[in-house]
Amino acid sequence: MPYTVPTAPAASCAPALVRQELQDRLDALARTHRVPGAQLALDTGSDFLVLHTGTADAASGAPLTADTAVPLGSLTKPYTAALVMLLADDGDLDLDEPAADHLPELRGAPDVTVRQLLSHTGGLPTGPDSDTAAATTAARYLAAVCTAEDALFAPGTDFSYSNAGYVAAGRLVEAVTGMPWREAVSTLLLEPLGTVPAFVGDTAPLRPVATGHALNTATGLARPARQNLAPLEAPAGALLASAQDLCAFGNALIGRGDVLPPAVAKEMRRPETAARPGALADGWGPGLALYRQDERLWCGHDGNAQGTSCHLRADPESGVVIAFTGNASGATALWRDLAAELAATTGVRVPATVPPAERGRPVVVHDCLGSYRNGSTVYTVSPGPDGTPALSVDGDLPIPLVCYDDLSCDLLDPAGGRLEPGGRFHRDPATGRVSRLQISGRTARRTDDG
Repeated sequence: MPYTVPTAPAASCAPALVRQELQDRLDALARTHRVPGAQLALDTGSDFLVLHTGTADAASGAPLTADTAVPLGSLTKPYTAALVMLLADDGDLDLDEPAADHLPELRGAPDVTVRQLLSHTGGLPTGPDSDTAAATTAARYLAAVCTAEDALFAPGTDFSYSNAGYVAAGRLVEAVTGMPWREAVSTLLLEPLGTVPAFVGDTAPLRPVATGHALNTATGLARPARQNLAPLEAPAGALLASAQDLCAFGNALIGRGDVLPPAVAKEMRRPETAARPGALADGWGPGLALYRQDERLWCGHDGNAQGTSCHLRADPESGVVIAFTGNASGATALWRDLAAELAATTGVRVPATVPPAERGRPVVVHDCLGSYRNGSTVYTVSPGPDGTPALSVDGDLPIPLVCYDDLSCDLLDPAGGRLEPGGRFHRDPATGRVSRLQISGRTARRTDDG
């Protein structure tokens, strides 16, 4: 029987040969990108393929198997969003009511709705780093971050990716259910999906888990990396799962099975008008990133923990679900290359990345120079050696910016000269002055006088 993909060309070889060809490519790409271990799961609705390669921990040599759970980073967020959406479906809360109605610690941002928390359109800053967050409680964290002074824009008018919004979403789950977030996500989602729960910080995990890795550039060797997520940030990034587990969740997101009611899954995939296309995705629903490929809108999310890279894509039209995990930072490039192999081998064209937008002509935006702030993070745009703008984050080495006449911008890799999608500047409609910078999905508000 040929390996077929709904509404896509059938592969010209038998399933066993397709499996072996993809396994060989996964093995080779992991070596090329110096990724100790990786997993791939592909579900077409009629065929299901799970592959894995390498080791879960380069120090111990423990194998990475199909059941090994990998730190998901921000791919935790869709799970937290699904919990909130289930509570809304049960009538325990309203997506369009202020989140502060349930959480007094949000009284500094009284107009931000539950839906805006989930879709990153509430104007909340991203939140402090994990080391700072570890020294406080969730309630104090939110009260300090979610203030009128730190608001990036009026709620519901723009997009800025925010971990703080998902700390709030997790607190919302706890306030409504009376359960800790870990218990709620385990009971209401993971166990019904057939996923054995695993979390960052588990001292005695119930399943095999992988370690993230960083590449030692001097030796070329991968070394284990420590996960430093603060406990209060768990709803934004604490889950561990396998590619097979992610595939099960992806199926729920496109309406397969009974874990998520079809109406809930459809609402999560509905684009929010304020979340315009950017560097991270082509759009956002309440909890999901949206990716356009061949006139179809896939849903999913990406996640990076310390030394891991994980990706989920699901197409509600064809029913194809694809998940990938890798336990090194180089796994992001591996995922991109593997997507090309999938297209060649199976006919499945997965939107692994957001393609570069069509740009206007390069220009010098003279009034973009200045300082911008998102919470405690400061972005400084200053003239580079050749006079063109360069971006520095919290005083780090500046990266050249290439700006265009529509105020969009790309980041120029100083070493390789490669352009990466950056973001855009925004002008205040009243004054015409550049007032905000959105870079890599995060918006920063101008703080200098310019």
